Amino acid sequence: VIMTIPGIGYINGGMILGEIGDIHRFSKPCQLLAFAGLDPSVYQSGNFNASHTRMSKRGSRVLRYALINAAHNVVKNNATFKAYYDAKMAEGRSHYNALGHCAGKLVRIIFKMLTNDVTFSLE
Repeated sequence: VIMTIPGIGYINGGMILGEIGDIHRFSKPCQLLAFAGLDPSVYQSGNFNASHTRMSKRGSRVLRYALINAAHNVVKNNATFKAYYDAKMAEGRSHYNALGHCAGKLVRIIFKMLTNDVTFSLE
């Protein structure tokens, strides 16, 4: 199902599906995002609450690698993801930071595709 996304092939798709396992373990896309370690880390101290934080990297290293690699390929092959990547670069983010944001968007799409058993379409 996820190989209907342009830019995700057999190897990357297999790595992603193998690491995710049963999608029904996750009730929300943010749980899958945290499992991959792509969620923002929390930094608080007293009344201070940081707004710009790094990705937590607490999840599966293999899944995170596969998702960022897949996001890199999807940005090359999909105009919508390319526009999102360019918008993040225009905000002043680095290449890998923008790819991390694209990977997060890809996780949400993959979650929806696997839970509803639908193929990829931009509509």
